[in-house]
Amino acid sequence: MKRMQFDRSAVPYLFVAPQILIISIFFLWPAAQAIKQSFLLEDAFGLSSQFVWFRNYNDTVLNEAWLHSAGFTLIFSTLVTFLSLGFALTLAVRANEVLHGSNTYKTMLMWAYAVAPPVAGLMGNMMFSPLVGGIYSGLNAMGWDFNHKLSTFDASFVVISISVWKQVSVNFIFFLSGLQGIPKSVQEAASLDCGSPGKRFWTITFPLLAPTTFFLIVINITYAFFETFGIIDVTTRGEPAGTTATLVYKVFVDGFIGADLGGSSAQSVILMLMVLVLTVVQFRFIERKIHY
Repeated sequence: MKRMQFDRSAVPYLFVAPQILIISIFFLWPAAQAIKQSFLLEDAFGLSSQFVWFRNYNDTVLNEAWLHSAGFTLIFSTLVTFLSLGFALTLAVRANEVLHGSNTYKTMLMWAYAVAPPVAGLMGNMMFSPLVGGIYSGLNAMGWDFNHKLSTFDASFVVISISVWKQVSVNFIFFLSGLQGIPKSVQEAASLDCGSPGKRFWTITFPLLAPTTFFLIVINITYAFFETFGIIDVTTRGEPAGTTATLVYKVFVDGFIGADLGGSSAQSVILMLMVLVLTVVQFRFIERKIHY
């Protein structure tokens, strides 16, 4: 088959131009604006500004509320990532063993994938509502004096539970695809060499899922950092007293509600650097242990 060549042609650039334009408009330009505004002290109406060097950054990292939000974000992201991966892997293993009605079983597990984060938050609001919430009533019936409006732990439980439920279906799809991609000959040989199903899974099956697991860790951390904004905004709005506000939600609160454009811009730049460092660590150190 003849290979297509585009030597000294503008055609390849025309193909990538729309994507470059989208990245420039929706990422590079806003990022540049955020970096610029992070060095400015502006009034609430945006009519005047003053160059203040690193004052906004200094005020951010020394602010107790921001430090609490950073700590909550790390705990929240870790729990959401590993709980959603754990539940999804368990469901994928069980679904891979289903012989009858497997298509119906898999379809039901994938439904949550189509639910947007704000919609998931709205559904969670109803399930944890003191008036009509079945989960709320069940928890109190078990002796847990559950009240996510006043208790920080209960509010954290709500946003983590909803975030995990929303993400399980995505992880399930990838884990199931990975399991079905393992050759039958390998599975049969593993059954002969290792009689214990648990040992067979952790020594043979799970290592073969390492590339899928690494990929899911990356996208789940990104999801926990950024895409759970809609869930938090609909359910707790960072309450009580801002204790369930993640870093990205605090940027929104301080910038759009508090009208502190300089401070919120500094927070967004710090968040961007944190995610960049975390990504580099993942690909420099964790990926080295992954065998494709």
